[in-house]
Amino acid sequence: MSEDRRLEVLRAIVDDYVRTREPVGSRTLVERHRLNVSPATIRNDMAALEDAGLIAQPHTSAGRVPTDKGYRLFVDRLSQVKPLSPAEQRAIHAFLEDAVDLDDVVDRSVRLLAQLTHQVAVVQYPSLRRSALRHLELVPMATDRLLMVIITEAGRVEQRALDVPEGVPEHTLGELRARLNASVAGRRLADLTEPLDQVVQAFPVAEQEFVRRVVRVLEETLAETTEERIVMAGTANLARSGLDFAHTIRPVLEALEEQVVLLNLLSEMAEDAAGVAVRIGHENEHAGLAETSIVAASYASGGQPVARIGSLGPTRMDYAGTISSVRAVARYLSRILAG
Repeated sequence: MSEDRRLEVLRAIVDDYVRTREPVGSRTLVERHRLNVSPATIRNDMAALEDAGLIAQPHTSAGRVPTDKGYRLFVDRLSQVKPLSPAEQRAIHAFLEDAVDLDDVVDRSVRLLAQLTHQVAVVQYPSLRRSALRHLELVPMATDRLLMVIITEAGRVEQRALDVPEGVPEHTLGELRARLNASVAGRRLADLTEPLDQVVQAFPVAEQEFVRRVVRVLEETLAETTEERIVMAGTANLARSGLDFAHTIRPVLEALEEQVVLLNLLSEMAEDAAGVAVRIGHENEHAGLAETSIVAASYASGGQPVARIGSLGPTRMDYAGTISSVRAVARYLSRILAG
């Protein structure tokens, strides 16, 4: 029973500290929360929480604040996620529904999430590697040059130019276009090896080298990771949270400038059973993010996760509200891409 009560004390400390930014004392807990125990019992519970490394005293005679370990236990035991109001849900739907293309969808999503959480929002573009293909076009640019246009089910468009032998017949190009589209539509990179081999074998031996070259460019384009990118919004929100960082927000801003840091972080964040992952404080290996927390969720196209969306802010974060907002925007984003 005492362990359950101490978890309630920890929850109360987290709630108060997130709301006020002030260290929380035993008297405050007695006055604000119905814990149904004496002040002496609460002080004993706080001492036990401090011994366990879940709360800390920032300076003598101050109250207590949660540690990274305390926030982690709080998040892991979070039984309820703050629901969005009907008005918030309607606003999300209306704001994202009017998007005209993938770039617009991503831009609207990241700005919306920053507004909802008052933190930094990050959206990863749909990965070519994980996206299913919708259509492929081969456009002659000259007698010895082709433009390959790849369109994914998520709406992402990639273009690659390639050199080809002069004088490739139009009927060969048309047949290749038709066979490739029949083979790749609705498939991901991992499922393309056998279908693409069959496309090559369907052509006369004299034309197979040309077909292999086209297929190779397609596979290399889909396998590339260097083109992965993210979009951010709400960086100015960090200025409002400046007091939550021990010294300065500069290390955080420098980490955000290195997009590869965020890309790697989003890729590493394995989902829990609820579909949302949370990294708290020193769980982030990059030193510049040691005083921040990141909440991220996957969004999908064709029923399969293609990228992630997340919110980054100080560890003194409204975790329930942030999780709710990230999850909601990710779900709406998935619906729109399924369009």
